[in-house]
Amino acid sequence: MNVFAKSMAFSIGLILVFTLVANLLPQVEGEAPVEQKVDLESLTMDDFVALGEDLFMNKGTCTLCHKPPPLGRAPDIQGTNMVAISLERLADERYAGAATDAAGYILESMVDPSRYVVASWGKKGSNDSESPMPQVDKAPIELSAMEMDAITAWLQVKDGNEVTISLPTPEAAAEAAADAEPAAAGAPAPAATAEEALAKYACTSCHSLESSDALVGPGLVDVGGRLTVDQIRKSILDPNAVIAEGFPAAMPTDFAEKMTVKELEMIVNTLAEKKQ
Repeated sequence: MNVFAKSMAFSIGLILVFTLVANLLPQVEGEAPVEQKVDLESLTMDDFVALGEDLFMNKGTCTLCHKPPPLGRAPDIQGTNMVAISLERLADERYAGAATDAAGYILESMVDPSRYVVASWGKKGSNDSESPMPQVDKAPIELSAMEMDAITAWLQVKDGNEVTISLPTPEAAAEAAADAEPAAAGAPAPAATAEEALAKYACTSCHSLESSDALVGPGLVDVGGRLTVDQIRKSILDPNAVIAEGFPAAMPTDFAEKMTVKELEMIVNTLAEKKQ
């Protein structure tokens, strides 16, 4: 009887351990997001601004980097009057873009972020001439022109500024659709490769994959020789469990909810191969 009781206790304990491990992993299998339909005939500016906020928080993946200090890996957009700061940057002698107003600067910063790199936020070794930010109109984020306009409108409104972005018209939307594949709204599409996944979650904004140089986080060129596969996986799912000495606890803690199982494993396997 005592042996039976011990066997049952062991079995129950094993089930609980497997359940815990399963719950630590993201449960989404990576179905492509459903395209969000926008009724342009009845679209109001309030609707457009709300769409912009949703895109900023979700599909645009902006909040992966743009957070308040000390967690932010890029300037704090939500806590900054972007219209006022945009005008300041346009007047900066380092500005190398073609925008002439705040809205133009904001839009340009999404598609060509290296036109102006905020001091100390550039890629290491670039002397603030190259931005680590990906072009949001390219894969894997792929925001459409209308979606970028919506984000710009929200960035104007959130600080009480006048909206200078026009509402999209059915004619303009039809013309844009003829030139490009429409991008799905909502969550960004699952990454197809490890490289896409690393870009999607802005890993290279904080970690160098090709050297041991420290950026916001330690270099990962030899991470496969320092950590086991399980340790690499845990460092992504629970980054605050073990924090590298000398580095801040700046890594997002919600990758378990945002990454698909496939994305996670592609990243883990790629990093595990980095042993220099």
